[in-house]
Amino acid sequence: MKIKDIVKKVKQIEIRTRKKTEATLMGQYHSAFKGQGMTFSEVRPYQFGDEIRRIDWNKTARFREPFVKVMEEERELTMMLLVDISASMDYGTKTQLKREYVAEIAASLGFSAAGNNDKVGLILFADKVYKVIPPQKGRKHILSIISNILTADYVPSVSNIDKAMEYMMGIFKRKSLVFLLSDFENPYDSRILRAASKKHQVLGMRIYDEKDNEIPDVGYALLQDVETGTKVWANTSSARWRYTFAEAQKQKVRFLEDDFANSSAGFMNINTGTDYSKLLYNYFQRK
Repeated sequence: MKIKDIVKKVKQIEIRTRKKTEATLMGQYHSAFKGQGMTFSEVRPYQFGDEIRRIDWNKTARFREPFVKVMEEERELTMMLLVDISASMDYGTKTQLKREYVAEIAASLGFSAAGNNDKVGLILFADKVYKVIPPQKGRKHILSIISNILTADYVPSVSNIDKAMEYMMGIFKRKSLVFLLSDFENPYDSRILRAASKKHQVLGMRIYDEKDNEIPDVGYALLQDVETGTKVWANTSSARWRYTFAEAQKQKVRFLEDDFANSSAGFMNINTGTDYSKLLYNYFQRK
């Protein structure tokens, strides 16, 4: 992809996602994620109705009239986007590749965070962590994140979610918002997910193309796993074969839903042809 094409694509994504973000997501995001607690702001004279437990007894004794501590919400949060760049994410049969769809979701999340003065960081991973962009604030930073997702070299290797989660937990000690975007084609260690969910607020987002779940009848076809290179001939005309394949995918999704729920983490199963903003809005509203 040429530089001018990248710039154009990033600008298109910004325009589309900022409309969605400002119209629906930003307010719900602010309500859903309350920050790290309350922090001291100032001291002022007591007013009728103030809570007694807020009285600053030292200042009250010094000036012989009651003063109260004013507390405010410590709003600033850190959002980390963990994005799978294994080869299966560079694929799509509709209007978008998975990588383009992920870039739009990341943009919506990023602009929601930026609108609330939160920091956003990015980890690109496949079989290992390939790139880390430290959390920062602002529009230009979000545009850089979008560009990095679009232009990453998607790796012909199995994705290793465990390494990405372990890296993230090793670097970020404070509670963060963690959005894990992958097609979850490869297994992961549930114990690591549970450990991450105890420390951070985690949402797994399975991004899939409709052909990931159901393969059409195209006769005998040579199918290749783009991550492992494994090839296999399949008779896609067989209704039994297609049913078995589709059921295996449904079972995988059921496992993911149950495992994330048991780990106190959120989970979404998102088709590249759907409006992700409605799903995110509902998720923020539930939080």
